[in-house]
Amino acid sequence: MARAYDIIVVGGGLVGGAIACGAALRGASVAVLDEGDVAFRAARGNFGLVWVQSKGMGMPPYAHWTRHSAALWPDLARSLAAITGVDTELEQPGGFAFCLSDHEFAERAALITRMHNESGDIGTRMLARTELRAMIPGIGDRVVGASFCPSDGHTNPLYLLRALHTAIRARGGSYFPGRNVQSIAAAPDNFTVCSGAERFSAPKLVIAAGLGSRALAPMAGLSMPVRPSQGQIIVTERLQQFLPYPTHLARQTAEGTVLLGDSQEDVGFDTSTRISIVSGIAARNLTVFPALKDASIVRMWAALRVMPPDGYPIYEQSARFPGAFAAACHSGVTLAGAHALALAPAILAGELPSSLHAFASNRFDVPG
Repeated sequence: MARAYDIIVVGGGLVGGAIACGAALRGASVAVLDEGDVAFRAARGNFGLVWVQSKGMGMPPYAHWTRHSAALWPDLARSLAAITGVDTELEQPGGFAFCLSDHEFAERAALITRMHNESGDIGTRMLARTELRAMIPGIGDRVVGASFCPSDGHTNPLYLLRALHTAIRARGGSYFPGRNVQSIAAAPDNFTVCSGAERFSAPKLVIAAGLGSRALAPMAGLSMPVRPSQGQIIVTERLQQFLPYPTHLARQTAEGTVLLGDSQEDVGFDTSTRISIVSGIAARNLTVFPALKDASIVRMWAALRVMPPDGYPIYEQSARFPGAFAAACHSGVTLAGAHALALAPAILAGELPSSLHAFASNRFDVPG
């Protein structure tokens, strides 16, 4: 006999975890089916930015969704701390994207102007070197300026994942690790998910299994054409605090370690690190922060982003089997606020808001 719930979420990473947490906070009985550590864990390789300033150029709905999520993040962090006692280390002091030449500065200024014209002004501005050095004294001589957005921030993605899972259980939800979904029996508002000999049933189903969603989504009449995009990260030893703001290249954690990124490569499902990539990451960061030259590297890793074809999220409800929803994105940290506090209530209500219709997968059904 199947175990019955109000909603089943397939995927226990940051996207599935946030949606499941949001549903549990509203009193729904939730089952999270998670493949476990054999999955490609984007959540555990995440850089940890809550990033707004460059999200959504050419797609205003994404810019607005990202801004909405950043605004909801403090409420999510407070709720998680109150329920679980886990501090997700959220800070939103604003963030920088550095420019190492006049050409980069001009390109960045054009991007910020375009986003202002498309999606509205959120206070992002270009800072020349003198003003930038007053805020971050240790920048290198080649840094000519930066863009600064007051809405940007960062958090600890591992604490976030832990807090989401703890909150789900604290609110009566059930977490099932090591469950590989073999089949989904789908009918409108009636879904039975099979994992080995176990069966789980619910009137609501969410496919949020990251890169695994590509194979699972069609079982519920959905399309998730996601692909992997590899990113590599360097982590230094603990250093005296010198970087009070997150940046697109580096951020210093509350413990003092410095995370350095980022890279984007199309290498399939390869999660190995390569010296050619990490040396490039190190070189650019040394140009921006010369003081890092004496820092020891304590670890490096590569992880796979969940990347839709155009880089924007996918959200949709199945037309064939209403009650089944899909959710995928490469910004699981940034969008956690919106996933928990806006998307989850919409899914429970049975209808996505019109503001999310632009994210349906049928946008890819365009002849070449």
